Amino acid sequence: MAALFRGSRNLLKRWNKHVDFALVSSRSMASKTQVGFVGLGNMGNPMAKNLLKHGYPVIATDVFPESCKELQELGAQILDSPAEVADKADRIITMLPSSPNVIDVYTGPNGILKKVKKGSLLIDSSTIDPSVSKEMAVAAEKMGAVFMDAPVSGGVGAASSGKLTFMVGGAEEEFTAAKELLSCMGASVVYCGQVGTGQSAKICNNMLLAIGMIGTAETMNLGIRLGLDPKLLAKILNMSSGRCWSSDTYNPVPGVMEGVPSGNNYQGGFGTTLMAKDLGLAQNTATNTKTPIPLGALAHQIYRMMCARGYASKDFSSVFQFLREDEGQ
Repeated sequence: MAALFRGSRNLLKRWNKHVDFALVSSRSMASKTQVGFVGLGNMGNPMAKNLLKHGYPVIATDVFPESCKELQELGAQILDSPAEVADKADRIITMLPSSPNVIDVYTGPNGILKKVKKGSLLIDSSTIDPSVSKEMAVAAEKMGAVFMDAPVSGGVGAASSGKLTFMVGGAEEEFTAAKELLSCMGASVVYCGQVGTGQSAKICNNMLLAIGMIGTAETMNLGIRLGLDPKLLAKILNMSSGRCWSSDTYNPVPGVMEGVPSGNNYQGGFGTTLMAKDLGLAQNTATNTKTPIPLGALAHQIYRMMCARGYASKDFSSVFQFLREDEGQ
């Protein structure tokens, strides 16, 4: 049978009426069969939509039923629990807020591993502790399934436009199968190594992102206090050596850019709570590896203070507003 699939296109055309494609076990050759999706928040919702746009039937669930309504209207099947999703689909993507959420969704009483099918491919795009990803991989392997970590970068905008970057950790021989799905939601899908390395790459990225955003906010605030027009200052920065993603794509100053959270009272985007969580992961892994991260540690404290001062639900670029408030402005 395998020889048939290695044959020419013409040979396939002659035989396709007689070949039972359901017998093909290679996930890399899987047709657009049902894909499970657990977690339909700010990131998960647009990611699942892009799977639908690419022709994949989606079976989804979320702890908040109201989060499922829009996807259901677009044709997704909505179920009550991750276990029910696992019973219907052998390829499942999860996008969840934290390590405890991932542990519960996979190993809880109504978790994926309660009804997972042997041979299932489980892809977790949450940003969590690498050690938890490794634990989930071991638990999945005991049930005959494959677990891969594939956290993302790019934010809600990239999730909506299908231009996310995926950092993938897991068995290399499963990467092609994972990439088939992830490419529907992202512009870049990068293999990082074994399970947990995707999370490691994401944690490093977000630590730099936080440091860069704080630096951009401080710089813009200083320039404004020195009498510079914020749009002019941003223009100068973005044609100079200080240019960075936080200055040219996601500027934290209201009125400088359109279509970013700073222009919408810091609503939407990537929440301050989540950034504080990610920086906590960076702090923990730095402590475990005895790695000095003085700026990362300071960024962690700043975002923790923001959470305590009413910025928890605002986008992380609201650090500009926080600094202005701290000055009594």
